[in-house]
Amino acid sequence: MKIVKEAISGTLESGDVLVRVAPSENGTRDIVLRSEVIKQFGKQIRLVVADTLDKLSVSAGSIVIEDKGALDCVIRARVQAAALRGCSVEELDWRRLA
Repeated sequence: MKIVKEAISGTLESGDVLVRVAPSENGTRDIVLRSEVIKQFGKQIRLVVADTLDKLSVSAGSIVIEDKGALDCVIRARVQAAALRGCSVEELDWRRLA
């Protein structure tokens, strides 16, 4: 899938994460992570984000993650929602996300 427009998902509330996606100008996938717990969980957050984007076949885009202590399942859900909105997807094969 290709990100064709800017999209957002989530909030900046405690225990949540705000995910912003936008088309990439240079055709690469750039992930920017801001987190209060980056020293402890930064590696795991990046892994969850990259895995979720891989499952959605998103190979290019600018992704900004502003984490406020979200669990992996919340991060995954917010990345999925933002990516699907940014790709203007109407229907999805849910087996890809399993």
